[in-house]
Amino acid sequence: MWLRLRQIALVTGNLKKVVSDLRDILGIEVCYRDPGIDYFGLENVLMPIGNQFLEIVAPIQENTAGGRYLKRRGGDGGYMVITQCNDHARRRARVEELGIRIVYQFDVPDQFKNLQMHPKDTGGSFFEINEQLGENAQELDGPWHPAGGPGWKVGQRLERITGIACAEMQVDDPAAVSARWGEIVQMPVNKDDNGNPIIELDNASVRFVNCNDGRPEGLGGLDLITSNRQAILQVAQERNCISADSQVAICGMRLNLI
Repeated sequence: MWLRLRQIALVTGNLKKVVSDLRDILGIEVCYRDPGIDYFGLENVLMPIGNQFLEIVAPIQENTAGGRYLKRRGGDGGYMVITQCNDHARRRARVEELGIRIVYQFDVPDQFKNLQMHPKDTGGSFFEINEQLGENAQELDGPWHPAGGPGWKVGQRLERITGIACAEMQVDDPAAVSARWGEIVQMPVNKDDNGNPIIELDNASVRFVNCNDGRPEGLGGLDLITSNRQAILQVAQERNCISADSQVAICGMRLNLI
């Protein structure tokens, strides 16, 4: 039984600009656009980071969940933490046992199982636990249905970043929210070097910190594994996107370069 961080979703009011910033600063490329997401009044792109994915969604009509989230958080920012497991039925039973509302779910027979939890019940952000099925489904760089299946590697670029090491959740009560997430995933909550609660997944971690930027609860940052930090910082400086030492700001997110 394992649980991996496979995808992070961001939400923006300007998809073209965010994709341009990500491409030029981080050196990543679009691998897939989901034609079915317009059902939710959204458009999106997926961009591989190593064998994980960054999804960016943007509203294309009024009164969408993504649009309401933009307003609630005061602009662009993190939207969802999306994980991959190999025991979906057991994890779904756990979610139901805890009384957590399921806001969306779908099942593609022999391919994919999806489960999205209500952020008011989890705290922090939307949280998904999904399972990929079929050939090579459990491989680290295996197919991923939200990215179009097995063909996502056409967009993989490793020249500047190679992975997502950590998702940072900013919340009003880090101890309580981290404990809730720990209950859901049935993993221990530890402390990082700064005393922040942290949950170690099989390939990455989720860190919980106090809200510190004047914005409400939500996914506020990512730690990115870099292969050419200097190239990232150089372009970020040209675009006025450096927010701190070894940190750039894109789509309302603190991107820590490690």
